[in-house]
Order: sequence, then C-alpha cells, then structure tokens
Amino acid sequence: MRKLRYNKANAPGSIHLKIQKESMKHSKKKFFSEIHFLVLLSGMAALSWEVMWQIKSSLALGVSAWGTAITLAVTMGGMCVGAILMGHGLRKRKTVRPIRIYAILECAIGVAGLFLGSAFHAIEALDTYVYAINPDNAALVHLLGIATVLAVPTMCMGATLPVLGLAAKQRKTSIAVLYGLNTLGAAIGTLVAAFILIPFFGVSSVIFMVSALNITVSVLAWKMDSGAVKTAGATKKAAPKERSYTLSPRTEIVLVAITGFSTFMLEVAWFRSLTAAFMSTTDAFAIMLSSVLIALGAGAAFVPILKKRKVTLGYLMGWAGILILLTVPVIERFDLFTFQVAHFSSIVFAQWFFITLYVTGLPMFLLGVALPWILDEQDSPKRWGVLYGTNAFFAIIGSICAGWLFLPTIGFAQTAWFTGVLVVCAGTMIAPREKRYVLSAVGVIALLIAVTFESGVGKTRVQGQTSYNSDFKMSKILESYEGPEATVSAVEYDNGLRSIIIDGFVTTQQSGQDEQQKSEHYMAWMGHMPMILHPDPKNALIICFGTGQTANAVRNEKATSVDIVDLNKNVLKLAHNFSANEGVLDDPKVKTTIMDGRAYVRRTRKVYDVITLEPMPPNFAGVNALYSQEFYQHARERMSEDGIIAQWLPFHLISARYSASIAKTFQSVFPNAILWVDSHSSTGILLGSADDNSDLEATWPGFKRLGIARDMTEDEIKKLVILDREEMLKYGEFGEIINDNNQLLAYGRAAHMLRKAENRTKENYKIINDIAETPFEIPAEFAK
Repeated sequence: MRKLRYNKANAPGSIHLKIQKESMKHSKKKFFSEIHFLVLLSGMAALSWEVMWQIKSSLALGVSAWGTAITLAVTMGGMCVGAILMGHGLRKRKTVRPIRIYAILECAIGVAGLFLGSAFHAIEALDTYVYAINPDNAALVHLLGIATVLAVPTMCMGATLPVLGLAAKQRKTSIAVLYGLNTLGAAIGTLVAAFILIPFFGVSSVIFMVSALNITVSVLAWKMDSGAVKTAGATKKAAPKERSYTLSPRTEIVLVAITGFSTFMLEVAWFRSLTAAFMSTTDAFAIMLSSVLIALGAGAAFVPILKKRKVTLGYLMGWAGILILLTVPVIERFDLFTFQVAHFSSIVFAQWFFITLYVTGLPMFLLGVALPWILDEQDSPKRWGVLYGTNAFFAIIGSICAGWLFLPTIGFAQTAWFTGVLVVCAGTMIAPREKRYVLSAVGVIALLIAVTFESGVGKTRVQGQTSYNSDFKMSKILESYEGPEATVSAVEYDNGLRSIIIDGFVTTQQSGQDEQQKSEHYMAWMGHMPMILHPDPKNALIICFGTGQTANAVRNEKATSVDIVDLNKNVLKLAHNFSANEGVLDDPKVKTTIMDGRAYVRRTRKVYDVITLEPMPPNFAGVNALYSQEFYQHARERMSEDGIIAQWLPFHLISARYSASIAKTFQSVFPNAILWVDSHSSTGILLGSADDNSDLEATWPGFKRLGIARDMTEDEIKKLVILDREEMLKYGEFGEIINDNNQLLAYGRAAHMLRKAENRTKENYKIINDIAETPFEIPAEFAK
C-alpha cells in the first residue's frame, strides 16, 4: 500500500488559516483608515463640547475671566486625571481590548452630554441660593459645580489618550498621528460649531447632535474591535522600544511641562493682542483658536516624517522659540492693517483666518511637535498617561499665569518674549551639542529684534480702532491696564476728547471742554429717561459704568441708592479721568460691585425702581446674555411694581434685523415699552415698565421734580418718543426673539458689524420711519 504524503501547507486547516490571516491583513488596512477618521470625529466633538460648556457655564454663573479660568482648569484638570488614572489602570492588566475601551469612553462622553442642560440649571439654582445666604462661598460653589458637571466627560476624554496609544500599537500606526488628527478634528469642530451648528440649530439641539456624534463613534469603534493587545506590563522583561533620542524620563516630563505651559501662555497673550485687531466676537475667537489648533495638529501628524528625516526634537523646539520671538512685533501691529481691509472685503473672516495661520502657524507647528514626539517614543500606557497629564496640568498653570500674573504686570509683548525665551532654552538644552551654540546665538538675535521693534503698546499707543472719527488723533494715553478680563485704556485726543478703549474697541467717550460731542449725548439720558418715567425712584441699578455719565445722571435725578455693577474693576479705576461723571463714585450713596450684570440681577434680592444698562456691543462675546429674553425675565423679577428699565439700542453697530430682534425680545417681557431716540447721537433707548397697564408715553412724573439740570426741555424729550407700544409690536415683526438657546447676537452674526455704520444706521431708520406715526428726522451724515 502506497504511503500518502501529508503536505502540511495544503491541509484544510492550514488553507483556512491562510485565508483568515489574509482577511485580517485586509481588515487591518481597512481599520487603519477608519480609526483615523473616528479619532478626527472625536476631536470635532471634544471642541464642540468645550464651546457648549463655556456657553452654559457663563449663563449659569456669569461671564468673567475667573469663570472662564475655572471652566478651562476643570476641563484640562479632568483630562489630566483621566489620562493618569487610565494609564495606571491599563498598566496592571496583561492584555486589554483598547478599541472596546475607547468605544465605552466615547459612549460615556455622549451620554453625559445629554444631561448637560439640566445639570447647569441645577448649578444656577444652587448658586442663587448660596449667594443669597452666604455670598463669600459663591466662588466655591462655582468651582465645585463646574467640577461636578464636567468630571465624567473630561476624565473620559483624557482617558482616551493611553487607550489610543495601545490602539496605535495594535494597528502599527503612530500615536502622534492619532493625536494630530484628533487636534485637527478639534479645529474643524471649533469652526463648525461657531459658524454652522449654533447659528442654525441653537445650543440645545447642538448638545444632542454632539452627543449623537460621540455615541456614533462609540458604536463604530465597538464593531471594529478585533481583539486584545498586550500592555507593557504583560511580560516582566518587555523589549524596550527603539528611540530617536536619549532623553531621560525626567527630562521628558520637563519638556512636556514646558510645552503645555508655553502653548497656553501664548494663546492667552496672542489672543489678547489679536482681539484688538479682530474685535471681541465669538466668530473672531473661533478663527483664532482654529488657526492655533490646525498648526498644533499638523505638527503632531508630521512627527513620523520628521523622525524619518533624522531631524532632532531639540532643534525643532529651539526654532519654535526663535519664531515665537520674531512673530511678536508682527502680532503687535495686526491692528494697523486689519481694519484697513475689513470694510473692503466680503470674505474678511477668511482673511483673518489665513493671516493668523500664516503668522502664528509655523511657531505653533514646531511647538506642537514636542508632546506627540515624546508620546511616540513610549511603549507604556502609564507613561502615556503621566506625560499627557503633566502637559495638561501645566497648560492650566500657563493660562492662569498669563491672565493673572504676566499680562497685568509686564504686558503682552513681554509675556510673549518670556515664552519664546523659555522655549528656546528648552530646545537648546536637548539639542545636539554642535547646534546649541547656533540656537543660542539666533535666539539672542531674535530677542533683540523683538525688543527693538516693540510697538509701545500700552505706553505710546493703544491697539485697535482707537477713534470714532479718523480726523481725531490720539495725543496721549492717560492710563492703561492689562488684566484677566481685558486690556482697558483711557486716552486723550488732540481736540480734548477722551475715550475708554477696551480690547481695541472705543466703548465710550467724553468731549473736550470746548465742544459737545454728539455721539456721547445719549449716555446721560440713559440715566435721565428711566428716572423721569418713574414717580418716585429711590433704588437704581446701573449695569456697565463706562465714563460714569449715566450713573451721574441717575444720581442727579435724586435717587437715594445707586448700585453700579461692572465686570471689569479697571474701568472703575479710570473714572477719575472723566470729569463729566462729577466724581460719582465718591458719593456715599453709590455702591460698586465687580460682577457680571446678569449674574448680579439673578443673585441679588434687592428690588429696584430703575434698571439701566449699556453693555458692550450686542455682537461681542458674552453680551447676548444681556439682551436675551431670560435676562429681561430676571430683571423684571428684581423690579418694583412700577419699575422702569432702560436698554441701549445701538443702531450704528447692528443691522436692522437685530435691532428689531432686540426690541421684540425686550417687549416680550415688558409689553408696556416705547422707543426713544436721542436727537444728538441718533442712538436708541428702549424703555419698559413693570406695570403693564400704565400709559408709559403719557405719564412723565419726573418733570415734577425740581432743581434737576437737563439739557433738553420737556417738549423736546416727549417728541423723541419714536415708537409707542403698538408701533413697537410692528417693529418687532422684523426680528425674532433672542434667547440663551439661539444665541442670535453672538454666533455667526459678527459680519454685520463689518458693514459701514452709515449703512446700518440708515437701514434701521428706514424701517422705523415706515412704522412711526411721526418719522424721525435722519441726521445729515446718514441721510445720503
């Protein structure tokens, strides 16, 4: 009998094994592209969440630099803790299924987001209660409340880093590439949230959409899981990963700490300067942030390529610091040409984006290489977690130091110099010996260039659009402060005019002794008008101080108690530069509070006869909260039965649609409302009564009070009521209700501010005069 030869290669089981291996090979290639796509989507969701968290926290607890810092600290702190805990947890296991864990973490983030609205509503209620019984503990409630709400999602976000490290190891890809794609996704998420999602769908819908995105990523990742992978602790003697450098673990920690600290220091410093050029709108902030994230993400994604080309990490970091120093004189002067192009281009946002990316992109690209490079050198989940956690922790330190220490004490340029020198030193420290002298020498030259070409911001000039009128030239800076909230300056022009400039925007002014400037006339009448309409106004609240002319008018109308609330203490420091307020802050019946106006109205239990407010322009970041229906509801709760409220309506800053929206929203809470227009400045003032049944237009009890200096007669004042209660309803038909959900004035709307003031004002007057029984005479400068 012939003996059959057994061919192991052709055995049925072996054939099946070959097919299975080939299938796995192809599935790996397929999964390679898909996991990168999922990481990109995850990054989009992460930054969208950060936008939502900031909006919700500012509405629940008030707009402030302190509140923003707490939200940032909790976010980065949660990611720090999550990364470290997950790294330690994975280290104790011999094998894990990283994609399954990643899916669970993404699902947890999405599910946590579904409770975001109710959670912040509970924090707001708790904050109101605590402030009423013990105001000193309000800050603690703020911190604990934000930490409670954001703990789960932020820790899960941080925990994905060491998990993705194992996934990268399993799929033979680079953790640096995954990190870079995640960051690029964050840049996309920033732009999509600001320009598409929130403007078209509103905050509540976006929260559900982003939750759905996280859950979708979770489901797809779960389905793509293909087994377990060994961790670094699976064997006692794991083969060490081949490295591109010989840095010690301690040096790695120092480097990721420096890059985290420096990146956020630069963001705070650069954004402060760029805001003066681009205006303090949410659109501008989204553009600036996305530019930085694109550069950081690209730097991370290029790590494998840079390694293949044998470029050293120290050399890259050294040049990052050098370029940081060289960009400072350019960023200082952004305001000198951005306003020149703003009014002549319909694609100004694209211009802002590419200009910012062009100038800041390369230094951020090089700075963004360090953390992913060092992560890519590791082979341990614990090490990934510790390194990432260290970077996140020092990012918190960097942002706080920039806002509360460096900017207030040494200013923007010097803060950026310090950061650049720090990065140059770090790069030189780890660079090859033959390149250290070159980096040091070029670094010194770059610093000398930065110092030599300093533009004198805060000393000899103020950034931004420093005058309403191009004929006026600034002659001197009276006083200037850089603080956590903003850069605030009092300046004087060659004609004696004085202004307050906040982050590059002229917010208010006082004319010189020899002339009366028309544009400021309405400020006093923001105080006179509501006081005149009330029969016996005793308690008055002024939100936003400005030069103090409104507060002084309220005081002169014989109020017995005047409370002034302003977000920025430095504005109050400038009061002595403006004689028109007649030293109102020195009056014992005047009390000042540094707080967000909306938060104060919600927290206080005091009842007011008059509330008057003139915030920053409606389209500026955070100001939507002072024009929303929810704010007016809070204000009405704090008003007496016959209380009067006055709201600034700046026709020259917003389009007719948004002016009508403000009026409609105002009247939705105060049905008994009228529109009064100052004949000198052509500025509108909305006036509403808490008494829905009184005839607001017919009763002017304040004229019976004698001995009050006013620069208009009773007949002149009454004639300037342009829209009565019924006409206001018709005017509101041109707009829509502004609320906390649609953020109508804040997101995707700043383009209207770039149109020339004449066009906006003329457009507003045309609609109002079509409705008004007695049309308002359009000023000559707007009638052309």
